[in-house]
Amino acid sequence: MPVNNLTVATSNFLWIDIINPTEDELKEISHEYHLHHYTLKDCLEPDHLPKHEDLGDTHFVITRILNETQSTKAHTIQEISSKIAIFYNNNFIITIHRLPQVILETIKIKYLESGKIKKPSEVVTKIIWYVLHSYDQPAIQLSNEVDIYETKIFQKLLTPVMMEDLYFIKRKASISNKLLMLTGEVINTARTSDSDLVALQDAKDLHLKLITMFGQINDDVTNLLNIYLSLSAQKTNEVVKILTIFSVFFMPLTFIVGIYGMNFDFMPELRVKWAYPVVLGIMVVISCLIFLWFKRKKWL
Repeated sequence: MPVNNLTVATSNFLWIDIINPTEDELKEISHEYHLHHYTLKDCLEPDHLPKHEDLGDTHFVITRILNETQSTKAHTIQEISSKIAIFYNNNFIITIHRLPQVILETIKIKYLESGKIKKPSEVVTKIIWYVLHSYDQPAIQLSNEVDIYETKIFQKLLTPVMMEDLYFIKRKASISNKLLMLTGEVINTARTSDSDLVALQDAKDLHLKLITMFGQINDDVTNLLNIYLSLSAQKTNEVVKILTIFSVFFMPLTFIVGIYGMNFDFMPELRVKWAYPVVLGIMVVISCLIFLWFKRKKWL
């Protein structure tokens, strides 16, 4: 369990950063800092959703940051994002996460060491802002992918894997949107110093922007999936239409051929000199009548 002390000399509070702790290690930390034992279970659950709780004078926050590298077929909360659990009050802030998070070191260097933030609540505001910022580039990337597939679909360049790709885009957008909506509770219940209210409002504005972007992506993918299914059904209908036309043309011809293909002795037409060309002529006339009928109905 790597434990990083991110406290700097100019700060008047303690910042402990803990990476991938075990249950026993979390219990030891909870006893040392008087943390509620029920929150330990939340820290150990890899798929726990964002939330905010007030535990006496200590606040407990869970937020999820999007992973920088993820598979194109990632479709679960754990594959797409990583959890950051935060305990804080006026005297300390404890951050707990499974994977190393560069943003915490960035906040320490950029804001804590420079003296721009002086309270744990201000650190939490910066963490929330960086967490939200992790959704920005993926939203732009997903939006660009949707535009590419939209072009392909309307050009009718349909492929069997296109449906699967659109599903994974929709899944990522849906999960991200869900995480952002729950993060909204964390942002709305956050309390910070008067000097940090502008930063908190900036986080709220970014949150609203991201909710809108992912909601739009989700709606666009849903529409594209419906269009894809409609075009696929239309293509199937075209094939069925062609097969039906062929069957309508050959049905009466096959009927005539079937009659004169029967092996009966008393079939007077078989001995008539002009019977064969007459039957062929009748078949041609029937085909022409069917063709004219189809043209009149605008089926051809």
